[in-house]
Amino acid sequence: MKPKAPIYLALIHHPVYNQAQDVVCTSITPFDIHDIARTCKTFGITKYFIVCPVESQRRLAQRIMDHWLVGVGAEMNVTRKEAFELVSLVPSLEDACLTIQNEIGSSPRLVGTSAKRGPNRIGYRDFQNQLQESEDPHLLLFGTGWGMTEELLAKTQAMLEPIGSQEDGSYNHLPVRAAVAITLDRLLER
Repeated sequence: MKPKAPIYLALIHHPVYNQAQDVVCTSITPFDIHDIARTCKTFGITKYFIVCPVESQRRLAQRIMDHWLVGVGAEMNVTRKEAFELVSLVPSLEDACLTIQNEIGSSPRLVGTSAKRGPNRIGYRDFQNQLQESEDPHLLLFGTGWGMTEELLAKTQAMLEPIGSQEDGSYNHLPVRAAVAITLDRLLER
């Protein structure tokens, strides 16, 4: 399915919860940079934002990316370079939204994801239909740690239903890389 408008993705490292429900900032991991960038490229995502306010974390992530963008890795693995060209490191969700606004002249609709069940969740088929009809850019939000804060999720215009197969929801803690891949496959399947 090819949506009318561009779709963006943001991996949120702050504000998220830890296991004790404290608001924290999680660390950027190299696997999330690599694997989610490749998944985004595969599904035609316009840009993949990594949202982390800690400058030293963003610098480290940039060093990893530079290896694949301009270093030996760029010559060694061209497809990885293509995927890394989609990645943008930003300190806040607001910066990601501003980037989209500046690039295409329109603010994105924020679409949340969560492993938790809750009210007002939209199914994947219904959301696919919305993507077919809307010309607004959409920014899919994925949390790290134990999920995005309620305050952040309150800013979304839509919440996708959680991924999971256990009826009672007793265990639903997919790696974010897997959740991104499953979500994009469900939303953008041909």
